[in-house]
Amino acid sequence: MSTNIGKFEEIASGTAKRVMVDGVAVAVVRIDDDVYAIADKCSHADVSLSDGMVWCDSKQIECIKHGSAFSLETGEPDTLPATQPVAVYRAEVVNGDIVVSAEGDK
Repeated sequence: MSTNIGKFEEIASGTAKRVMVDGVAVAVVRIDDDVYAIADKCSHADVSLSDGMVWCDSKQIECIKHGSAFSLETGEPDTLPATQPVAVYRAEVVNGDIVVSAEGDK
């Protein structure tokens, strides 16, 4: 099942927004004309990833608590202390709206 989470233009490039998709907390990230959706909970600590820094060049989001960075494309952590990936979801822009599917990995 897909969820319309709002207008593409409402999220600035290089930022993340926490949304709920089918009862799952998801961080939706915009980088230029692309959107990504990743589980909004660090796999190392119970911390919201949507509060972290978005690294546009490497397509990562950083957990604000301990600095682990997660790939927006795969969910894999690229830095310690996190060692476990987080789920990624399909996100796309449809008629100017961001649509996210929390049915499973991309």
